[in-house]
Amino acid sequence: MLDDEGDASVFVNRDLVEPDTIIDEERIVGRDDQLESVVSFLKPTLQGNRPPNMLLYGPAGTGKSLIIGAVTQQIIELCQSKGERFGVVDINCQPINTLDQAVYELVQTVAQDVGTEVGVPETGVSTKRKYRRLYELINEHYDSVIFILDEIDLLVGRRENDEPAYSKLLYQLSRASNTNEIEGRVSVAALTNDPKFMEDIDGRAESSFNPRDVYYPDYDANQLREILENRRDAFRQDALEDDVIPLVAAFAAQSHGDARKAIDLFRGAGDLADERGDEVVTEDHVRESQEEIDKDRSLKLVEGLTTQKKISLYATAAVAHHSNRTGSSVPSPVGFKVYQWVTSELDADQMTRETYVKYVKELSTYGLISTSRKSRGRGGGMYMEFTFTGDPEAMMTRIVDDTRLGGVAQQVELLSSVVTAQLNEFHKE
Repeated sequence: MLDDEGDASVFVNRDLVEPDTIIDEERIVGRDDQLESVVSFLKPTLQGNRPPNMLLYGPAGTGKSLIIGAVTQQIIELCQSKGERFGVVDINCQPINTLDQAVYELVQTVAQDVGTEVGVPETGVSTKRKYRRLYELINEHYDSVIFILDEIDLLVGRRENDEPAYSKLLYQLSRASNTNEIEGRVSVAALTNDPKFMEDIDGRAESSFNPRDVYYPDYDANQLREILENRRDAFRQDALEDDVIPLVAAFAAQSHGDARKAIDLFRGAGDLADERGDEVVTEDHVRESQEEIDKDRSLKLVEGLTTQKKISLYATAAVAHHSNRTGSSVPSPVGFKVYQWVTSELDADQMTRETYVKYVKELSTYGLISTSRKSRGRGGGMYMEFTFTGDPEAMMTRIVDDTRLGGVAQQVELLSSVVTAQLNEFHKE
């Protein structure tokens, strides 16, 4: 049965449509300027010099990780041919909570790359000790190294003196060679979706990091089509209907030019054809795959949240849904009041307003909402405003799958009146 299924697959090289595959330079599309910049910045490594630090910024799915991954892979190979040891220490900061965890992740990544023991425990020793172990490993195994810190803006950690964790990490890594803690050449590449990322960096860290900027704009529909055409050979010849690639590109263009989503959808349509035993990928496979992606993404995100985060999201969505005011923006003071009412109805633990805001802000990293800071005028202070990227009622329905929230969901009129009263009170102040 396995042999038969393999023979019938629409794929011949599925890796080409996997999100983490490092592809050849020839397959990179619509990023000539960015590719040229990254190559020119990293070329000094091959000449025995230290390359500059870099800040790669732009929306998600615009090729930041793709290009730096492709270029550094080529540098590894070129250095090996010269008998030099070039290390690429690449981590994604999104799931990392603190500076201490980030440093441990760097140690673990280097240890895995060079095939040795981590040498420090994850907990129970100081961050300074972990830094020392990181530098020991690099000095022993690499002549030069680049740290690639993807989604660096999400490494906020526990702020001290209002300085985020990523500021401290950038400061330490970018000055490590100047302080002789790392003997070889060191470069740091920070990747972020936030164009204002540098505004929150401490002055010392900014001076030490001092990056060269590379901006990545959204892909347009034509570029997305070319990206997919360059991966057509992931599929068997004649396994794609003519309209499949244009349709996938059109869906992705609607998602703000995200190439990663285009490739995910391309692969998903092929998987759906395989599941059904179809020999050709059609428009119907693409449309059904898109529906499944949208459904699965929101379901998985909501299902993975803690109960407190579900309550926070539900209360915020309730304000957006039941508001009679123009737009669906939710002032955080109103969202928190409704959150308090929901927790009271559920007899659940009640977090502080700061924790509520923190939970809802975290959801912006998943693309469920967007956030902005607002002022209430002179002497009125600041507050966060949350705006849903999708339908807040649909989000509430997803959350109600958590049985604890079923009772609140049945009190539609009461919930609506609570929202209205809190919004009226907020706008009177």
